[in-house]
Amino acid sequence: MKSETLALTRQLIERDSVTPNDKGCQEIMASRLADYGFVNEPMRVEDVDNLWSTHGTGAPLLVFAGHTDVVPTGDPAHWTSPPFVPTERDGMLYGRGAADMKGSLAAMVVAGERFVADYPNHRGRIGYLITSDEEGDAYHGTVAVLAELAKRQEQIDWAVVGEPSSSVTVGDTIKNGRRGSMLGHLTIKGVQGHVAYPQLAKNPVHLVVPALTDLATEVWDLGNDYFPATSFQVSNFNSGTGASNVIPGTAELMFSFRFSTEVTGESLEQRTRAILDRHGLDYSLRCEIKGQPFLTDKGALVQAAVQAITEVTGHAPELSTAGGTSDGRFIAPTGAQVVELGPTNKTIHQVDECVAVADLEPLTKMYYGIMVNLLA
Repeated sequence: MKSETLALTRQLIERDSVTPNDKGCQEIMASRLADYGFVNEPMRVEDVDNLWSTHGTGAPLLVFAGHTDVVPTGDPAHWTSPPFVPTERDGMLYGRGAADMKGSLAAMVVAGERFVADYPNHRGRIGYLITSDEEGDAYHGTVAVLAELAKRQEQIDWAVVGEPSSSVTVGDTIKNGRRGSMLGHLTIKGVQGHVAYPQLAKNPVHLVVPALTDLATEVWDLGNDYFPATSFQVSNFNSGTGASNVIPGTAELMFSFRFSTEVTGESLEQRTRAILDRHGLDYSLRCEIKGQPFLTDKGALVQAAVQAITEVTGHAPELSTAGGTSDGRFIAPTGAQVVELGPTNKTIHQVDECVAVADLEPLTKMYYGIMVNLLA
């Protein structure tokens, strides 16, 4: 039997929706949902397309959240097949966004169509919150839609984010929380000079290395029952003029904390400054919290998701808070229960990104089951 989810996934992959572009993906989704009685409300903010689509009335409100934008492909010549030409090989569907997250979007839409056809008078509302600004700056996407919903006093009770949460097989892991994320922009100031006269200069690279060693080996916390220990990683290090005989005057670093609920962004910044001060560095530091940690420990949503997955796979999923950030970090502070459920994440953001064709229908059934468990 032809898979509706596979066909829609292929259709979405064909759109080269590199962030923050949507390239008509939301229009495809909205058109299908409208055929089943959903009320669509496009919300374009700056250069970002957002879609808010609902079916039903009143409370509770179950939202499926996702993004149509994808990361750049890199050199297409490095791909086995063109990144925006959906191609099936050996049971896998290849294309940019196949796993992150056009397969999930297709499964969400098809599940919603099936659910309202089976339960036209379901209780509460189903909502879709779709943005083209998740892989980019994330200033005008989910955040903007949530601000509009807050003005209307619309409260999301449960949110399922379609991020690729699974490890080996679809549904083996759901994310019921995420670590916090904080970026640090650090500039170390030295004195430029000639490499033959180091006594007349101060090399900022040499100066910062001992401090970086302390930052990299610092035990920030030990984690807890829900979160792994906080981690510190340098992601960018730039210095020098390009000449081989010039001691640089500055060194610029970017680092990232992924942190548990045992610490706060503010405390991490304070401890970072203390280490830099201890080494007597002349520096400037700017820290930017990209997301606070959140956790949906127990409740109706986790129970509904676990039950739906178990009914499809025969196995209960692992609950995890590992991995990167998602737009769940914006939804959780509104008071909503949030989980992330999607296909395996082995190839996301990689050349030859792909999703298992055989996983698309089970994922659709999992989303459908969550709807049934909460709203039927």
